[in-house]
Amino acid sequence: MNLVKRWVILALAFWLTTFIVSGIEIEDGAWNYFWVAALFGVVNTFLGGLLKLFTLPAVILTFGLFVFVINAAMLTLVDRWSDVLTIDKFTSALIGALIISLISGFTNKLVNKA
Repeated sequence: MNLVKRWVILALAFWLTTFIVSGIEIEDGAWNYFWVAALFGVVNTFLGGLLKLFTLPAVILTFGLFVFVINAAMLTLVDRWSDVLTIDKFTSALIGALIISLISGFTNKLVNKA
């Protein structure tokens, strides 16, 4: 059940991010948001973990801020693999990754406290 909650929260984070960041668009339809959230979760779980391990010195030197660059790269990769997600430029992906991280992290803490 926890996985379903996190999936819904991530889809909600993507939905809010498309309103905030003008360079990120997802085709209309709730299932498209769930599809992008699921694909981002899978890509970030497998490839994101490896990239964070390989770039650990950069993450340490930047006090963890390089993680947002890795998340933006994962978001760009999801854009390449999905037909329903469109990201105009890497700065949009970087801002979107920051917003998605903040929204999903904050919402996950709220839901887990309840």
